[in-house]
Amino acid sequence: MIDDLDRSVAALLTHELPPTLVTQVNITFATPDAQFPPSSVTLPAIDLFLYDVRENVDLRSREWEPERLADGSVRRAPPPMRVDCSYLITAWPSASSTTPALDEHRLLSEVLKVLVRHRTLPPAVLQGSLAGQELPLPTTTLQPSPLQSSAEFWQALGGRPKAALNCVLTIGIPVGEPVSAGAPVIDERIRLRSGLGGP
Repeated sequence: MIDDLDRSVAALLTHELPPTLVTQVNITFATPDAQFPPSSVTLPAIDLFLYDVRENVDLRSREWEPERLADGSVRRAPPPMRVDCSYLITAWPSASSTTPALDEHRLLSEVLKVLVRHRTLPPAVLQGSLAGQELPLPTTTLQPSPLQSSAEFWQALGGRPKAALNCVLTIGIPVGEPVSAGAPVIDERIRLRSGLGGP
């Protein structure tokens, strides 16, 4: 499902970034380390590095979800686990740029404008197993990062600190198979009693 989330975010950016950028900029999910970019990525690029995956306990639910089938029967499914996927978004200008810092900031600005327009990922961009999910897929940007220290993070990657956006997207992951909750109702009976007293 995480790969479907990657493809959904890429689809959102491809659909909503200015057309002039879309034709020039690559979207990648590579590690932004000292060896960036990998040979498969041509600059300029927008990198969405997935650095943290954890359960969102605030959205945890114990309510099983009922589903009525075509034959009238009902089955129930355990609630999905809500999982926060945290991305560090960085921009990488072309090596031939004469204003690399300005180009980097412009790319980040355009990405930010796209993300803040949407409190949830639009259904039209959802890919694979995420398409058709009933639960919305919330997005949060410019919130405190789960990273304890950005300086230590960049040091661990062996690279120099860069301007970056933090974006958290929440997905629902199934945790069990639906179970039957009852046979279909095929008739209805009403029993009437006569008299006023006694059973």
